[in-house]
Amino acid sequence: MAAINAANEGHALAYGEDAHTKACEQAFNELFDAEVITRLMFNGTGANVAALGTLMASIPGPNHAIVCTDWSHINNDETAAPERVLSTKLMDVPTTDGKLTPDQIKEVADWRGQVHHPQPALVSITQPTELGTLYSIDQVVAICHTAHELDMLVHMDGARIGNATASLGGSRETLRAFTIDAGLDAISFGGTKNGCIGAEAVVFLNPEAAVGSQFVQKQVTQLPSKQRYIAAQLNALLAEDLWIALGQQSNAMAQQLHTAVKDLPGIEAGQPPAVNSIYPMLPPEVIVPLQEWSFFWDWDPSKHQVRWMSAWDTSGDDVAAFVAGLRSLL
Repeated sequence: MAAINAANEGHALAYGEDAHTKACEQAFNELFDAEVITRLMFNGTGANVAALGTLMASIPGPNHAIVCTDWSHINNDETAAPERVLSTKLMDVPTTDGKLTPDQIKEVADWRGQVHHPQPALVSITQPTELGTLYSIDQVVAICHTAHELDMLVHMDGARIGNATASLGGSRETLRAFTIDAGLDAISFGGTKNGCIGAEAVVFLNPEAAVGSQFVQKQVTQLPSKQRYIAAQLNALLAEDLWIALGQQSNAMAQQLHTAVKDLPGIEAGQPPAVNSIYPMLPPEVIVPLQEWSFFWDWDPSKHQVRWMSAWDTSGDDVAAFVAGLRSLL
């Protein structure tokens, strides 16, 4: 908010022709240690649509489909926005851990050339996944290698990229290892779930796949006129790697919560969290009163399973208070 307030002093040209946006573009070049193409967006759904739409436009032909998992955010949590806006097909493959594999990509690619079936041309993975799991660096490398061998491009939905980076090593080198060095073509770099008021970036790590991205950005209603306010937020987030520190904080609080509840009677806490989400199963009678006091989403009602997320600003006191409330209900 302080960064936005500072950007509000004086006047600036619109649509990214301002000093804050230029500084933000350079900050992403430094983050990935390469000349990347950065487009600033309002929200995560728009960022994913703009990224996928641009990648589709860089591949000849109008018949592309997007390969993802059945748990991916673009498949489950964006109200079919990619399909509606881009007029394409999401080919969602079943997974138990939310992660796509090279073999699944190869299997889906066998559909190509058959006129009655969708023609996969893009792969989209979510890091971390909607199940709170993580692709290892080697797994991302393998996916990109397989996809590129099949002349497919690869996108990463990184709405919680700070959490993934914090968990896998906690440095810029870590980020590069599972993104640009792994062979990703584009990433939706999330800010909103990591402390920003509303700021996302689509970063094209493969500049050849970014041709026309400025036009796609406008077409899908993601071009801010007062872009300096988006840029200011991301500049603050990237400065001194605040985005990693906030990811580390939320991850640590999820681990603290898991430790505090895993031995409580009637609670099945599941595996220790890899990032900032846990998926416990609770006695059914405590779920609604607990939600009314401190809201969280149901996950699998058939198993009385819920999802608890810690945030970039969750504190140890917050965790202690939540656990105390849970204990009182139990």
